[in-house]
Amino acid sequence: MCKIFIADTFLYDILTPLFYISNIGIVMIEIINSGGVTSAQGFSAGATYAGLKTQSDTLDLGVILSESMANVAATFTTNSIESPSVSVSRKRLLSGTALGVVANSGCANCSVGEQGFADAEEMTELAAGFLGGTSDDYFVASTGMIGVELPMALIRQNLNNISLDSNGGSDFAKSIMTTDTKSKERAVSFMFEGKTITVGGAAKGVGMIHPNMATMLCFITTDADVEQAFLQECLSEAVSSSFNMIDVDGDQSTNDMVLVLANGSSNTSKIDKKSDAAPMLIESLQYVCVELAKELVRDGEGAQRLIEVTVEGAVDLTEARTAARSIASSLLVKSMVHGGDPNWGRIVMALGKSGISIIENSIDIYINSIHIVHNGTAIPYFSDAVISAMAEETVEFKVSLSNGQFSATAWGCDLTEEYVVFNSAYST
Repeated sequence: MCKIFIADTFLYDILTPLFYISNIGIVMIEIINSGGVTSAQGFSAGATYAGLKTQSDTLDLGVILSESMANVAATFTTNSIESPSVSVSRKRLLSGTALGVVANSGCANCSVGEQGFADAEEMTELAAGFLGGTSDDYFVASTGMIGVELPMALIRQNLNNISLDSNGGSDFAKSIMTTDTKSKERAVSFMFEGKTITVGGAAKGVGMIHPNMATMLCFITTDADVEQAFLQECLSEAVSSSFNMIDVDGDQSTNDMVLVLANGSSNTSKIDKKSDAAPMLIESLQYVCVELAKELVRDGEGAQRLIEVTVEGAVDLTEARTAARSIASSLLVKSMVHGGDPNWGRIVMALGKSGISIIENSIDIYINSIHIVHNGTAIPYFSDAVISAMAEETVEFKVSLSNGQFSATAWGCDLTEEYVVFNSAYST
């Protein structure tokens, strides 16, 4: 089953393909099975093992290339300490265009002094020398250990070993993984002016994940011709309702980046906010971002269950998002889910500490559709049924505030012993 969503509210469930009702009628968005960052026309990608990771069979250096100059949009970490790779990419965004990105795993290139800036710049210079164009045409992204300099000798030696291919998206997705147990890819398409437009992406991140980005990288491509300011607007909103609505452990990385490239290879008319295709582009980008965001928390370090929290009936969208994030990121709620304990008081606690407008005697709570709280107090329910429901791979909380018309959904994962053990010896 697939879910169609608009403005943080799931409307209905249907089988693929997805049907979207817009002001231009009923249109169709199709999910591309096994699709990813090179599903869109005019993009190629590849990766190699350069030696940044200790495992010799692991890809750790990758590139994405557009066959023509693409309009670009991006969002970055809000951590006040950021990797020079992020800083250099912020600078690249000012032009509004790019040919591609070079990315590495195994090293965050953060807190290494001025050398980090020199290395990030050199990464883009190496990419230009290998792929064409100038260094200003390439973004750079890094992920891995903080406080470790990029091994530039290895990167110089191995970047040219990358074989670019229109089917190379999966290798690229693997090359950006750190503690991820699996790569994360999604793609969808829709018709516009009788031609197919595709939006595809790849992401990584399973720890140091908290709203306002996370320790994550995400790269999205589309063959649509999209006006740059509108592309940035679409991406910012998609990130607000996806990557900024997830939590694994409450920590926020120094290296976060979400990047989208739009190269126009579909040969359709330019899409701006007034275009007939605008709703379909928005929905496609939103779908890819939300699905990738859910994959990040589903693969959270040590995680066994995905937590989905929907808060409805809030006075505005900001309060709905704040409340949903507060519940999804609560360590007590995460522990409750891990133990299969229907201790709804922890949900109420997390809701109350969020600081939003609440009328306590108007709150209703559901766990996997089982109604357990009405008007702020417990109602009779079959405890074993709730416990059984909480053993499922996805545990859904719905909180109704009855205080307004706005809703939002956030995602988290349970907190397990494996998370603590893993992160107690991360560098050793």
